Amino acid sequence: MNPILLQGVSKYMQNIDYITWQEGKYIVSQCLNVDVASFGETEPEAISNLREAVELHLRDNDIDHPILIDNIHVGHMPINA
Repeated sequence: MNPILLQGVSKYMQNIDYITWQEGKYIVSQCLNVDVASFGETEPEAISNLREAVELHLRDNDIDHPILIDNIHVGHMPINA
C-alpha cells in the first residue's frame, strides 16, 4: 500500500494511509486517517478521487491533525449474524 502525498493541505500531514477493495463494478478507496471514502472504475481513479475528497475534507473542516497511523493490520474473522 503506497501512501498518497497531499498537496497544500496541512503542514502536519503529507501522506495518508488508505485501503481499496472491489465492490460490485467499482473500486472503493477508504482513508484510514480521516473518515473519508471515494470510488472509481479503476484503482488509480479511486485513489485519485480519494486524494481530492480528503484534501477537500481537510480544507473545508479546518482539520490540522488527522490521525497518524504507524501500523496497519487488516483482519478477517467470522461473526454471528
